Amino acid sequence: MCLFFLLIYIFFSFDVFICNVYFLSLLCVFLYLSVVFLCIFLYKYCFCWHCSYLPSTAVNTTIRLQELREHMLPMNISAYIIPGTDAHLSEYIAPRDARVAFMTGFTGSAGSVVVTQTKASLWTDSRYWVQAERQMDCNWDLETDFSIGSVAEWLIAEVPPGGEIGFDPFLFSLSDLNLEFSNRSLRSIPINLVDRVWKDRPSIRPDSLTQRSWQIKVDDIRTQMKEDLYEPTALLLSALDESACIHRQDKNQVTILPGWSKQSFFQHPTHEHQRLWTTDEKDCARCSSKSHTHWCLSGLFNMRGNDIPYNPFFYSYTLLTMDEIWLFVHMNRVTDDLKEYLNASCDGALCVQLKSYDSVLDHVKQYVATPGVKVWIGTEYTNYALYEIITPQDKLMTSTYSPVLMAKAVKDETEQRILRDAHIRDAVAVVQLLMWLEKVVPNGKETELSAAEYKDNRGPSFETISASGPNAALAHYSPTNDTSRKLTVDEMYLVDSGGQYLDGTTDITRTVHWGNPTALQKEAFTRVLMGNIEISRTIFPTGTRGVNMEMLGRRALWELGLNYGHGTGHGVGNYFGVHEWPVGFQSNNIPFRAGMFTSIEPGFYKENDFGIRIEDVVVIVPVDTKYGHNYLTFDTVSLVPYDRKLIDTSLLSSEQLQWLNRYYETIRRLLVPELDSQGLHEEKKWVLTNTEPFIHSGSSATTTFSRDTCH
Repeated sequence: MCLFFLLIYIFFSFDVFICNVYFLSLLCVFLYLSVVFLCIFLYKYCFCWHCSYLPSTAVNTTIRLQELREHMLPMNISAYIIPGTDAHLSEYIAPRDARVAFMTGFTGSAGSVVVTQTKASLWTDSRYWVQAERQMDCNWDLETDFSIGSVAEWLIAEVPPGGEIGFDPFLFSLSDLNLEFSNRSLRSIPINLVDRVWKDRPSIRPDSLTQRSWQIKVDDIRTQMKEDLYEPTALLLSALDESACIHRQDKNQVTILPGWSKQSFFQHPTHEHQRLWTTDEKDCARCSSKSHTHWCLSGLFNMRGNDIPYNPFFYSYTLLTMDEIWLFVHMNRVTDDLKEYLNASCDGALCVQLKSYDSVLDHVKQYVATPGVKVWIGTEYTNYALYEIITPQDKLMTSTYSPVLMAKAVKDETEQRILRDAHIRDAVAVVQLLMWLEKVVPNGKETELSAAEYKDNRGPSFETISASGPNAALAHYSPTNDTSRKLTVDEMYLVDSGGQYLDGTTDITRTVHWGNPTALQKEAFTRVLMGNIEISRTIFPTGTRGVNMEMLGRRALWELGLNYGHGTGHGVGNYFGVHEWPVGFQSNNIPFRAGMFTSIEPGFYKENDFGIRIEDVVVIVPVDTKYGHNYLTFDTVSLVPYDRKLIDTSLLSSEQLQWLNRYYETIRRLLVPELDSQGLHEEKKWVLTNTEPFIHSGSSATTTFSRDTCH
């Protein structure tokens, strides 16, 4: 600044400089650079130093970053990677495993973080870019290329040659670490450094566990092991829904857990119901089945827990051999009744040996040291910490997914029937919500949060996405007291919700407008609907992969240069996870077979304006064709009509219109009797009105009325 005033003095003191164009130019450049550096100085040291200035939606992370870096120094690592998962590589995680959220303030369900001594970056996909910008403070950079290659390139640029990159091996799968760092090395650090910084990290409640017959399922797994060509001697299960669902039920029965209050259990997942359950077979409700032995709803040990919000899972590992079973759990949650149920006091082939959750590494090491053993793992859900101790390689047998996950991906006749029934009951709840909103939104008193709470009274399978206007442009936004907006007739509204029922898990999204939608909103909605219909009506050979037909959901949008940044669908469980792998439309999902359930959910999101998503759950069923055999198609089990006001029928082909009318006939056939049985006459009238058949006329959703269909 002193130099600046000196130049001004010289300029006005000597006439020779007045006409010096070169000096004037130099002065202008100097002034410009001074302003730029001043702005940078103010931003960094006044607004961002220790993040003394923060937007209301962001979290100050300066101290926690500083402490993490202090822990990195004695480790002599140049960078530390923090993924957004848990030791079981789960998609949905417990609050105590939300390390990315703790470090960054970002609460989206997909994200990875890398921290060096000078930089901190978050990678997430396009669903969460706006949310991340709102929630992160100035300590963090947002990286929008959400790929392993992008993280690797960043590390190569930021980590000097010869540098080490630290990671927690419990939080990475084998494929996550398949990176080449060009003279940079990965270093496994079993003690998580974030946990050292996280002083008030939530703990696991010391509650009890609960029961049901499981021996038949164990025998079935052992039969598969005996028949396998590679002759594994043990199966190691890491995913939380594997230990919860290994064993099969009796050939003629599927057992459903009775007596649970889904409202109290799922409304308050951190309260007194946090324990593990089992249910005595004599207390179970049974449904007859004509099918073969099938994978039951409940699990290897028929046990349920509540460690993961909205999901009936508990922290555990299982090691199953031909003559022994080890279950690794938190021992302070085990009751005497549970020990008796699991035959934990004996040493036979059907006696479960209970071990401390934290002892799994030592126990697997001990087993692998035994001559002649071979451990079978599924690579997608086995963490690197377990993988790296199974040595040498001839003691390891791998498949992408474990036989447990592969088997439960296909539902048998009974499971299909009861999951369909759950969707009928769920449709009643969604219809009641939409009808209620139609009545009350014009009054101007309801908010995104009140709508979500109205819907969640039956026990959600995930946190309800209730979003209006610009918030709906955030694909996975959920309202809070700070962010909830009032619902108005002038904006679009998106609600993505699901329920946990004793016979099934549901997931459905509807987008509506209570006023006059714009031309863009109407066309975008119609083209999203076209994508949903095109996938739903597709006929394809058995064994087709979802990724090979996923573009059908996008084609109508692509024609306008529009797209969406999330996946097109995921598997759905029978009273399990709402996102059940390995079924879906992604490249690492397994080929489709009859009996699989998946969602179909194309969308479109205009930043800071509106969002559209149409999501239905479908079951894959055989279809007759003129010449070929072994062909499949999708049968939609979600039963809620789409917003007629947003459908431009002039854009629909005759085949798409026929599909839509047949779907509405199905809604009437299956949903109306349920409404009658519950005495919901007003809801029945609403459904009949909103499922009138369409005719292809002009640009509006024209309705034709028929006496035969209005009953």
